[in-house]
Amino acid sequence: MATTTQYKDRTLIATIGDEDTITGLLLAGTGHVDARGKKNFLVVDSKTPVSTIEAAFAEYTERSDIAILLINQHIADQIRPAVEKYHQAFPALLEIPSKDHPYDPSKDSVLKAVKKHLGA
Repeated sequence: MATTTQYKDRTLIATIGDEDTITGLLLAGTGHVDARGKKNFLVVDSKTPVSTIEAAFAEYTERSDIAILLINQHIADQIRPAVEKYHQAFPALLEIPSKDHPYDPSKDSVLKAVKKHLGA
């Protein structure tokens, strides 16, 4: 069983999102760059390779200082197999809408897992 000491260093919110989403969250104070220059956010645009998104997703889900990973749902769709395979409690993975792409609950992997668990 996990103890709280295992999670005490998880203090950051990481974000993979479009420019508007990242800008808003940075203005809200979620941005962090460590001494090595590692950021806890990735701005994705139409020219961002899927491999870059996948690499950021893998990095953020493996880091021990991240408690929550927010990802725009339309970007999660680009790496859906990786998102669907992710089943860890920490960092918690949350798919969020963007200004131009509304949230679709039928695509949300976490919501699907909850429904499956509840037999719905």
